[in-house]
Amino acid sequence: MLIPIIGLAIGVVVGIVSGMVFPAGYSAYVAMGILACLDSVIGGVYANLQGKFQGKIFSTGLFFNGIFAMALIWLGNQLSIDLSLAAVVVYGSRMFNNFSRIRIFLLNKEKKEIMIDSE
Repeated sequence: MLIPIIGLAIGVVVGIVSGMVFPAGYSAYVAMGILACLDSVIGGVYANLQGKFQGKIFSTGLFFNGIFAMALIWLGNQLSIDLSLAAVVVYGSRMFNNFSRIRIFLLNKEKKEIMIDSE
């Protein structure tokens, strides 16, 4: 469960310490890539809680979700259509859905532990 969270924390620290600054023209691409990767991390946490975490699926999902999100922004720019809103809605709703699943899983886990302890 902690592997995706530790990886995210290491990535944030490395990003802050490196002081790397992206040009303003790339900000939409970077933001969408981060949002898509964060969605994958939260999905990985949920899969790990269920005992269904698979490293290959997580790593390929992380990579391809980020690439797909940035490609969607690029395509929208080429067509003069703001597709970033669509990506934000999709990835945001998936993140909230996974957060609610994690919450329900943890609440039900406590309930099951209480039932086992009381028997």
